[in-house]
Amino acid sequence: MLEEIEGIVQGHRDGHGFVSRDDGAPDIYLPPNEMRAVLHKDRVKVRIVRSDRKGRPEGRVVEIVERSTQPIIGRLLQESGVWLVAPEDKRYGQDILIPKGATSVAKPGQVVVVELVEPPALFGQPVGRIKEVLGEVDDPGMEIEIAVRKYSVPHEFSQACVALARTLPDSVRPGDRANRVDLTDIPLVTIDGEDARDFDDAVYCEPFSKGRGRNAVKGWRLLVAIADVSHYVETGSAIDVDAYDRATSVYFPRRVIPMLPEKLSNGLCSLNPEVERLCMVCDMFVTEDGEVSAYQFYPAVMWSHARFTYTEVAAILGNTKGPEAVKRKDRVNDLLNLHGVFQALLKSRQRRGAVDFETTETQIVCDDNGRIEKIVPRTRNVAHRVIEEAMLAANVCSADFIAQSKHPGLFRVHEGPTPEKKEILRNYLKAIGLGMTISDDPSPGEFQAIAVATKDRPDAQQIHSMLLRSMQQAIYTPINSGHFGLSFDAYTHFTSPIRRYPDLLVHRVIKSILSGTRYQLPTLPMPGEAHAKLSRRLEKGLASKVKDPTEKPRKASAEGLAWQAAGLHCSANERRADEASRDVEAWLKCKYMREHLGEEYGGVVTSATSFGLFVTLDAMYVEGLVHITELGGEYFRFDEARQELRGERTGTRYAIGTRVRIQVSRVDLDGRKIDFRLVNENDGLTGRSSGDKPGMRESKVRAPFADRFEPEPGGRAPAFKVESRKRGAAKSGRSEKSATGKSAGRSSTASKKSTRKR
Repeated sequence: MLEEIEGIVQGHRDGHGFVSRDDGAPDIYLPPNEMRAVLHKDRVKVRIVRSDRKGRPEGRVVEIVERSTQPIIGRLLQESGVWLVAPEDKRYGQDILIPKGATSVAKPGQVVVVELVEPPALFGQPVGRIKEVLGEVDDPGMEIEIAVRKYSVPHEFSQACVALARTLPDSVRPGDRANRVDLTDIPLVTIDGEDARDFDDAVYCEPFSKGRGRNAVKGWRLLVAIADVSHYVETGSAIDVDAYDRATSVYFPRRVIPMLPEKLSNGLCSLNPEVERLCMVCDMFVTEDGEVSAYQFYPAVMWSHARFTYTEVAAILGNTKGPEAVKRKDRVNDLLNLHGVFQALLKSRQRRGAVDFETTETQIVCDDNGRIEKIVPRTRNVAHRVIEEAMLAANVCSADFIAQSKHPGLFRVHEGPTPEKKEILRNYLKAIGLGMTISDDPSPGEFQAIAVATKDRPDAQQIHSMLLRSMQQAIYTPINSGHFGLSFDAYTHFTSPIRRYPDLLVHRVIKSILSGTRYQLPTLPMPGEAHAKLSRRLEKGLASKVKDPTEKPRKASAEGLAWQAAGLHCSANERRADEASRDVEAWLKCKYMREHLGEEYGGVVTSATSFGLFVTLDAMYVEGLVHITELGGEYFRFDEARQELRGERTGTRYAIGTRVRIQVSRVDLDGRKIDFRLVNENDGLTGRSSGDKPGMRESKVRAPFADRFEPEPGGRAPAFKVESRKRGAAKSGRSEKSATGKSAGRSSTASKKSTRKR
């Protein structure tokens, strides 16, 4: 009997599909005829019947185990008296029939949410009913309404959560100050983006000596004060349940879907200037060499003495006698102290060999109607880095504190490259004749050494992008494996509890350790199908670390399993938030580029694939696809080792960093797809001759990455998808930016803490 394999259907825009196997083995190809009776995200059992012409295992669906309950979003159409909904997500592959009595109040052309009442069959289309009318496709903010439903992002707080939030006070009560250190006289300040609304961290630094006389160790006392969300959000409360469900705030251009009700996120918990606020403090002694030789955590009450912006702080540090410094003369010395401890911490980073790549970050600026006015590069100045290093230090201390106490908690783990990715990177470095490579067990310093050695080369962008693509995604897990990119033995997220649930859990664990108790997680739902891939990766990673194949893996306790489930949930929902944000940005960019059809622009190749080139425009920071059929009248072969397309007849080569001139030829809003075609002044081809070296044409724009340690599967942009740049407003913490920044646009109203995501 042939083996039956279970997995999740992944539809494709072209009508075929794949089954993502539960066992983590390669996907099974489903031809269009097999996709007629199933839909994207259905759980099925398949039997491999043959290999297709590309060598992929081809399957036949033998059983539909479970139908997806995901609502389908699309536009209502009427064709020859028949009502249909054309799904906005083309991976569904089939229109949904709507009976006459099931159209609700929707009108033709409107965007609706459909609930299936009859699944598809081999000879019948799926049937559904309209459960929600979102509005017209061009309504302001429609792209966000679609995304939150398409990715099942919780966007409405429960009635119990809203009711509980109303009972909370508007300010710190006298009783809240009990058993807290009074720091109201310490001039803590916040440093954030211009349009930030919630402030979850404040900093203060002063010169400090440890010991006396000749044995005195000079350094800095650094205070990082973080909003004490855990004081107001009790474990298992209605607010906590909603916060866990969301796991993170989601940032879109012009709109934020917060993890916590606004009364908490922008009011009671936010470290607003000149008001008392409760906080958890990481109080550190940093030596002149940048080592944190002592630290302590304690609950406190604080008073923010100033609200600074990054731009303002950078101006003051650049000119301590300038107009900005004159306005803030009482705080100038404090800022200089912060810069001093930053320089010390920077020494430690360099000694560790932490990966520190720079990419161009962009910001989507929208008008009041949600239309993109422009896409501009975001400048990352010294103030961003000052805050980043302070947050890194606090996060490392929190990880060490939890690890030393042997209390379970969630670590932010970033493991080194997989054997497969190491081999791809080695082959690439060999193919370009670099003369440097990585070892079998590489350190972050090896990656950084290659980056530093090649930073002035014309093909530096191509090399650095390959280094980044070899990295794995960072996840939350109770099993501490260290943070490869930042070169830390232990790392966690402590600094953003207003917008990240893992940080809130870390605060609760630290408080439990301080009080000599043990924190108990609330009863949490076990991870569902959305977390299956992360779970398989975790199991695979643990199995690879068992040196003796006969050794049985240790069975996790119920408490350990609960923490694993929480980590998987938070990791998966972080991905969900990223995907929803990128989807909205892709929609906006497509709408923007529809107004520029036929226009020509200069750009740079940011990814080479077997089916074409992804090109990012210099002036607009928008990415589109030059399909391989648009490269001219010869056969182009994809060289995986060099990551380039090469023409067999002329030797013309296109690789990351190649400068080209394109014309905007097509925009597909529903498919989030922008097509370019190559042109030059004579409407001919442009490229590198066979005598040029890869990447010899200098690029002004660096390659976009979904996350610098969290690339798209396969390490490159998927076909026909408009990849967005840094989620400049991703309010997910500042702590890992230098090592793990993002590269996507963000509207100015959602740009706070653009450099903090780790």
